[in-house]
Amino acid sequence: MPRSIITAALPYANGSIHLGHMVEHVMCDVFARARRLRGHETIFICAEDTHGTPIEMSALREGITPEALVARSHEEHARDFAGFNIRYDNYYTTNSDENRELAHFIYTRLRDAGHVTRKASQQMYSEPLGRFLNDRLIKGTCPRCGAEDQYGDVCEKCGATYEPTELIDPRDAITGATPVMRETEHLYVGLSAFTDFLREWMAEGVPQEAVRNFMHTWLEGGLEDWCISRDAPYFGFEIPDAPGKYFYVWLDAPIGYIASTRHWAEQRGEDWRTWWGEDADTEIVHVIGKDIVYFHTLFWPAMLRTAGLRLPSRVHVHGMLTVDGKKMSKSRGTFIRASTWLRHLDADYLRFYYAAKLGDGVEDIDLSFEDFVARVNADLINNVVNLCSRVTKFLASRFEGRVAAFDPAEVPLCGSLAAGLEEVREAYERFDLRGAMRRVAALGGEANLFFQEAAPWASIREDAERAHRDCSIALHAATALMTALAPVVPALAGRYAAALGVEELSWAMAEPTWQPPQVTGPETLLERLDPKRVKALLEDAREELMTTEEKQDGAVESTSAGGEGTAPAEAEADRGAGLAKLGEEIAFDDFAKVDLRIGVVKEAGFVEGANKLLQLTVDIGHRDINVFAGVRKAYPEPEVLVGRRVVVVANLAPRKMRFGVSEGMLLATSAEDGAGLQLVHPDAAAKAGWTVR
Repeated sequence: MPRSIITAALPYANGSIHLGHMVEHVMCDVFARARRLRGHETIFICAEDTHGTPIEMSALREGITPEALVARSHEEHARDFAGFNIRYDNYYTTNSDENRELAHFIYTRLRDAGHVTRKASQQMYSEPLGRFLNDRLIKGTCPRCGAEDQYGDVCEKCGATYEPTELIDPRDAITGATPVMRETEHLYVGLSAFTDFLREWMAEGVPQEAVRNFMHTWLEGGLEDWCISRDAPYFGFEIPDAPGKYFYVWLDAPIGYIASTRHWAEQRGEDWRTWWGEDADTEIVHVIGKDIVYFHTLFWPAMLRTAGLRLPSRVHVHGMLTVDGKKMSKSRGTFIRASTWLRHLDADYLRFYYAAKLGDGVEDIDLSFEDFVARVNADLINNVVNLCSRVTKFLASRFEGRVAAFDPAEVPLCGSLAAGLEEVREAYERFDLRGAMRRVAALGGEANLFFQEAAPWASIREDAERAHRDCSIALHAATALMTALAPVVPALAGRYAAALGVEELSWAMAEPTWQPPQVTGPETLLERLDPKRVKALLEDAREELMTTEEKQDGAVESTSAGGEGTAPAEAEADRGAGLAKLGEEIAFDDFAKVDLRIGVVKEAGFVEGANKLLQLTVDIGHRDINVFAGVRKAYPEPEVLVGRRVVVVANLAPRKMRFGVSEGMLLATSAEDGAGLQLVHPDAAAKAGWTVR
């Protein structure tokens, strides 16, 4: 395998790191650690995304320079990531000399290749502010899906990109005033020239089918020219041959991947081109949220190709984070900063839970605190940690920390572990962290069953040699399991490694022939998770947020792993506001007539001639059924439903429609007026055909 560069999307330097960010950065860190564990040369690169008007305006409000703001943000973000054991090889900044030089270099290549044109256009201008408004200083209604309160470049609900002038009912995001139109000149890159190249590149560079479907839609619809300049004043890099014009942040932000690599390489006396050069033997893997797919799969590859640099080998896209089934909300205390979490709970708890939820698709994941406590205690503490602790303490107290030799061929558990660990390694490579955790859980069950049936605490009275052998087999199992988990829970794995007398675990130590230097009994590897600590965390998060100016809107910041929150509904007087009245009371027998089943969406698409319907093929265990569902407005990109679990009324009489026959009904939820319509999505562990009781 060639050496690898792994990147996470650059966090913006205008807000705190929160649990939404951690989805992506944990996923990247696990992937990078898993590769290093296998001996592959891998660097994990990231940086602060520092440019743009929001940074400038925030600094102005605080009475400091933008440079001071981003320096402070860099320090805080680096601290929070380190607290979650995110091990970057380099965490840099886009506001650097390296990034400026590389941005100039790539722009010059685009210009000299004839891809850059200058065009006069009408742009929005704020008379109260006395400046042109870039996309993040304008808010309005999305011209594609009708979502309100969206920025002027991309809709965070449907993912559509557009020009600020396309917004419906636009307003100045700072003053709230209606902007006026004035003429200005900007620089554009003609993306349509790259259509054939992008179609060819995505066949290998974008392995997820749902993401390729997004790209097909954009490519078939025709790529529009991309505006790469912004008017002064603007915090960023001035364009070398266009005084008063600055690079749009989405031009220099991804270049930060290269700049961060260059900074790291030059500190080591290496040439960054050996990593990013067109002929470099490097696999470049970008991990991003689904809200920034457009930039990473269209703009970025076009820039790299024109500059003669290495193209991304793989762009992996993950879903967003919800908390207890809802979008993160400050008013409910479920908008939780990384620093707040670390005051209450070990980072490995969340790292493990995210890994248990993150598959290789683009579906959203939910942080359900009830499930969080149950899963961590059952699958991590009870299944693996307790085994590791019991075995090491028994060997240390009864056999002076010595390990007995045994023949793996005579132990079926050893064969299961060897096969299972290979499956875990393959799952990590696919970004199927959930699959890896399930396999570890199953292996842990086998290992615990072996230890319980062997019962060395009883057999030692009559056959000390057998007890020693069985304990040594159990230690091999515990070490194999903890090694498999090491990329996910590095601090826990480090404490276990210390109990074996080594600095860190490696796959060689998961072999049955490996013997540790000296086994000692660790005091506590990781405590059982107490629900009271989770409650204290949520109370602290709510109190912390309500003492800041952020409480004004009661909603979450915009990030690649978050979304808009909802207003508080805590006061008794407001209880039930906006909700439909409860229905008339029914007998249980009436309810029992409805056969509710778990379904898994296999196909999803538009219905020609219908504005509200989507056509879905749903697996309900016994068979696939065809369903016409009136959820098109909620899911303008129907491909995102593929693979999701839904609740189906499975015994509803088929209904003949002019589009075909609908064989079931899906459960959905919304306010009384239909606002916020969403399908009901069961937990990912539910199987197609299971009965909802």
